[in-house]
Amino acid sequence: MTQPIPFKIIPLTIEDLPAAAAIETAAYATHPPQRDYQRELNSDLAHYLALRVLFTTLYDSPSDSSLAKLVGVAGFWLLADEIHVVTIAVEPHWKGLGLGEWLFIALLEAGQAAGGQIATLEVRPSNRSALSLYRKYGFEETGRRKAYYPDNEDALILTTPPLADPAYQAFLAAQKIELRQKLSKIEIDQFL
Repeated sequence: MTQPIPFKIIPLTIEDLPAAAAIETAAYATHPPQRDYQRELNSDLAHYLALRVLFTTLYDSPSDSSLAKLVGVAGFWLLADEIHVVTIAVEPHWKGLGLGEWLFIALLEAGQAAGGQIATLEVRPSNRSALSLYRKYGFEETGRRKAYYPDNEDALILTTPPLADPAYQAFLAAQKIELRQKLSKIEIDQFL
């Protein structure tokens, strides 16, 4: 039997926008993005997910998302059949637990469900933790954008193999099971 986890991923809502912007700003403290969430949520191309922690010790109804704290956000644009990852951010207090990876898997699944065949993204060469995650999930460097970021750092362009490939789907399923086990062991009370 699968152990329940104290986290829920649902679509980002208008009500989530201030918290989502604050999470992204805190997660990227040295170079916060200037994202217009309001405009993006009104776009058919943009898709955003909200990661909520369910404080079951505080509430009688943990399935009610209004009673759960937003701790992460992820987003992609669906451009033809390409999932273009635009953000994955977790509140700094919750980093290092696997939540960014959990969001990332959900993003890939949502993108594929929306019609995406491959995923692509830009990442700073200096962002070693993000590069490690992306490479773990089969992203390979396919290009470079010179002076892409406001501080003139280049961006590496990374792309997945075809997401529908049976070997890739098996890999994703195995990673999800492993990560679910890890997340089920998190003691939420220590973060209150």
